[in-house]
Amino acid sequence: MSPAEKLYEQLKKTQEPKGYFLNKDRDLVFELLEALLFNKDRYGYMSCPCRLASGQRELDKDILCPCVYRAPDVQEYGSCYCALYVSQEWNEGTIPKQPVPERRPPEKIPF
Repeated sequence: MSPAEKLYEQLKKTQEPKGYFLNKDRDLVFELLEALLFNKDRYGYMSCPCRLASGQRELDKDILCPCVYRAPDVQEYGSCYCALYVSQEWNEGTIPKQPVPERRPPEKIPF
């Protein structure tokens, strides 16, 4: 089993009971999981693959996956910013799929 497959199984097992499902688009999910693992190798932690990390854990703690923005994103839009985590309704197509705006404050985004 590849590291991404192990991560997939771990996240599925730990997050679904909390109401957070992995996107049914497995190609997208595995792309994101590979990016999380790449960030873990690069920074020592799994920062959000859809956001620019600083490489300093303390500055990036809000974007450690699952990020602090996941809950409000899934509650309001049915998916997180990356669309890695989604609601059951989002996966089933019973709610509209719409872009999730960036909630991370601009001052936290490294330039």
